Amino acid sequence: MQDDPLEAIFALNMGDFMTEHLISNDLLNKIDSSVKDKIGRLKGQLKELISIYSLDKTLILLGFDSEEEHIIYNAIAKTIIQMLNADICEVYLTPEFTKISIESGDLVRMGFSEAAGERVSLSFSQEDNPLVKAFLNTETLVINEENSSSLIIPLVNNWGNVGVISVEYNAAKEISQELITLLKITANLFITSMRLQKLIEQTETAIAIDEADPSELRNLRAELTASIGDLGDEQQQFVEALAAAVDFKSNAREHSQKVAKLAKEICNSLELNEKTTDLIYYAGLLHNIGKINLSEDIFSNTEKPSQEIWNKLQNHPNVGVNLLMKINFLSEVIPYVHYHKERWDGKGVPEGLSGMSIPLGARIIAVADAYQAMISERPYRKPLSNQEVLSIIKEESEIKWDPAIVNALYEIRRL
Repeated sequence: MQDDPLEAIFALNMGDFMTEHLISNDLLNKIDSSVKDKIGRLKGQLKELISIYSLDKTLILLGFDSEEEHIIYNAIAKTIIQMLNADICEVYLTPEFTKISIESGDLVRMGFSEAAGERVSLSFSQEDNPLVKAFLNTETLVINEENSSSLIIPLVNNWGNVGVISVEYNAAKEISQELITLLKITANLFITSMRLQKLIEQTETAIAIDEADPSELRNLRAELTASIGDLGDEQQQFVEALAAAVDFKSNAREHSQKVAKLAKEICNSLELNEKTTDLIYYAGLLHNIGKINLSEDIFSNTEKPSQEIWNKLQNHPNVGVNLLMKINFLSEVIPYVHYHKERWDGKGVPEGLSGMSIPLGARIIAVADAYQAMISERPYRKPLSNQEVLSIIKEESEIKWDPAIVNALYEIRRL
């Protein structure tokens, strides 16, 4: 060190030297207090984030009251069956993403539509098994056989390869691209939900440590914020894909999208706030969600619907609400979907509500839906002109429709 004076200097404990000779005790106390305050603020922010995005809001494809895994995943399987009008759904995961002890098997069946809690393991060596093949190759498989059809979607994103979702039909069926897209987006949403739940568990552990590392807390905050952003984007994609699948099945291409867009224009005309407008937009996309469980034959008929079929079509909001209740993040749109068949004069369904007692979102969806239905072609009738539709709706103002909303529509659509 005699030949290198700089080395001699760095050989000293410079940190201790500066603390003892250059920094006062008062300043040290302030620094210590500042660090503790920063940790406290970070923990507070993290607690707020995880309170909003807890288990029942991250695994958003179902409504459940248990943290038992087989109940959660069976509920997911049943919800997917209802969305895709399928017969069987299975959810397979790799062992590291489960809470159970697995002795063997590389893929474990965690959710099954017909056998709650039943465990089945698949080895990666079973390469001829379509489930294993879809997982290993991260590819979507559509399998058509003489008496059945199936769709297998890998659960994979930039987080990693998690498992597969399999949907089966007990009859030969052409699986539309809309349904394939819906299940792919559902799979992405599911993975992001799992990722967010894992982050929440890590965050809860970090918060419980008294002397937590501020850099670790900041990293967790950044990861949580990013995952929440991804979840929000995928929720919107999910709603749009679900609406597209409904419209495809009911032979009403882009009807829901057009209703939602017009409803949003009405909201803007009425100067509603952003959150209300977004909820009403979602409700517009999903107002026909109950039709996803109706037979395709109902929509392919070129004649005017019979009374029996008409009754089924009129009941679709009730069916849709049953499905929406299983999709937690959409719970706020339920009143708008459920009551959009009510009338201003109280002669509508399902409750016979009248006037201002009908939720505002439902009143807006009702007008937007009526306008789009009349201006669009149907198998049993030709479309009406814009002026004809406005005239009919104007005549029925204060009978079927909220007059303020009719006036807003007239201002938006008049030529």
